[in-house]
Amino acid sequence: MLVQSSELCSYRRNAHVLVAGEWTDHIYCVANGLLRVVAPSGNDGMEVTTDFIRPDDFFLGPSLSEDRYQTKQGLIAALPSSVYRVPAAALRKLCAKHPEVALGLLGLAMKRMSGIRGQMRSVSSLTSEDLVSRVLRQLTYLAPAGAGRYDKRITQSVIASYSGLSREVVNKTMRELEGKGLVRRDEDGIHVLPEFSEVLGQPRAFGKSTGCSQRI
Repeated sequence: MLVQSSELCSYRRNAHVLVAGEWTDHIYCVANGLLRVVAPSGNDGMEVTTDFIRPDDFFLGPSLSEDRYQTKQGLIAALPSSVYRVPAAALRKLCAKHPEVALGLLGLAMKRMSGIRGQMRSVSSLTSEDLVSRVLRQLTYLAPAGAGRYDKRITQSVIASYSGLSREVVNKTMRELEGKGLVRRDEDGIHVLPEFSEVLGQPRAFGKSTGCSQRI
């Protein structure tokens, strides 16, 4: 029932999947690609990246008790992406019939909140070099382009949005890491070399170490 009621949509890079403040009756599951979760920042129209949704992960509303909700965050395709639009009502019925599904979704939500808290601590406490290094290592598994590298279509602007730094600072920091031989660019992607020590559970750069295309 869930498969038959869901819809697979394709989005180009930088396309809006969901706009903050929009009402929707779907939840979103990434089939391939990468979405970034964005929140409005002040009155300047800027958006801050708070999280990423990778393949087989969900973006849920604030509660599964309603079939329709208004989202406070938006979704933007960080890479070309295919996304399942799953009706919230159908998912609620599934959770009611199989409580283990609800527990699994709760586990995903708790894991995401923990990750967001960790990122907020990093933004407030790490130096720009530590912070950029941490984000680059995260990108090697969020947007992999082979072992130890991430997709070069992830821009410095996206990294700046997620790390709470200006694009100029990110550019300067990445050039310094390249100068140390810890980051390397080529036609395959951005290589983040293994000479990274651990910082807050993520490798650090010091020392060693839209249109809907088909039904499912």
